[in-house]
Amino acid sequence: MRTAFIAGASGLVGSELLSLLLSGDRYQKVYAITRKPLGEHPNLVQLGGDMADPKSYSDVQADDVFCCLGTTIAVAGSKENFRKVDYVFPTVIAKSLLTNGASQYLLVSALGANKSSSIFYNRVKGEVEETISQSGYDNVHIFRPSLLIGERIEKRTGEDAAKVFYKIFGFLIPRKYKGIEAGRVARAMYHCAGLDQKGTHIHESGEMQSF
Repeated sequence: MRTAFIAGASGLVGSELLSLLLSGDRYQKVYAITRKPLGEHPNLVQLGGDMADPKSYSDVQADDVFCCLGTTIAVAGSKENFRKVDYVFPTVIAKSLLTNGASQYLLVSALGANKSSSIFYNRVKGEVEETISQSGYDNVHIFRPSLLIGERIEKRTGEDAAKVFYKIFGFLIPRKYKGIEAGRVARAMYHCAGLDQKGTHIHESGEMQSF
């Protein structure tokens, strides 16, 4: 049996994924770094501390690393804080866990990720994809969901408006761009983690709609 590490377990996709990791029989132990309590489970080890500080999880040895971190500039409060959550945290975690023996990294990115984009959000997403892909993991899976559907704790006004639009005009939108339920993304991540596919693999939102 394997050991998993998850960052962002209290978020929209992360909470769905954590349930899968704990309810299945693939992982004997799941480490979760979070500032929010996640509830009790015999296979769950909750870690506190700063995600940007490798000392917070320097003793963790995991096979598979799941990163579901993500925010918006509006929620983060600045571009600097956004980059910290969406680039710094994922890459520091990747480096530290790789040193401890992890071989597979699964990252939630976003539709439109492109390191050359003139849009800051898309550019940062593209940059973190590139860094993770070149970090030395045997297996890398990158998931690019469109608008995530689900109930968030914090309000995101732009997303709420987009959800209304999708609900009314969703039948006109190509599969790749349709909003996607967070649970589908989580199931896609769990499925791909069990494939043992070497190299870097990018999964677009349309592909994940089938999970």
